Amino acid sequence: MTEAPFLTHVEFRSDLFPPYDGEDAETNPGRYGKRLAEFLVAAVRKAGIACKEPIAEDWGWQIKVENEAFAIWIGCGVYEEYENGFLCFIEPTTPTIRKLFKKIDTRGPVEAVRRAMDAALKGERGVKDMRWSTHEEFNGPGGSS
Repeated sequence: MTEAPFLTHVEFRSDLFPPYDGEDAETNPGRYGKRLAEFLVAAVRKAGIACKEPIAEDWGWQIKVENEAFAIWIGCGVYEEYENGFLCFIEPTTPTIRKLFKKIDTRGPVEAVRRAMDAALKGERGVKDMRWSTHEEFNGPGGSS
C-alpha cells in the first residue's frame, strides 16, 4: 500500500483577500496576505485547533499553531505566479522530524491543519484554481516555484 502524499502547499486565486492600506510596511513592498491569514486563523480555530494571531514576516504572514510535541505554523501571502494569486504552506513539510534523539510523526497534526484550511478555502465561492502539492512537488523540477 502506498502512503498518501504529504500535502503542505496550496496555491489558489482569489479577490477576497485584498491588502490592507499600508500592509506591506509590516512585511516588504508588494507582500501581503493579512486578510487571508485572519481568515485562516478563524477557520483553524473553528476546527478546534488553537492558534495565535498572524504575525508579519518579510515574505508575508505566519500563523503559529499550538502543538506541544513540535512547532507547526502556516505561512501565507501573495503569489505572483497568478493574477490575484496566493500561496499557503504548512511547516513542517515532512511526515517526520527529529527532535533531540527522537523521531516524531508529524502527519496527524499537520493533516488536521490542512483539512481545516482545505474546507475553509473550498467553502468560499471566490477561491478558484485551488491546488495542493507536496513540498517536493512545489519546489522541485516542474514545480510551481
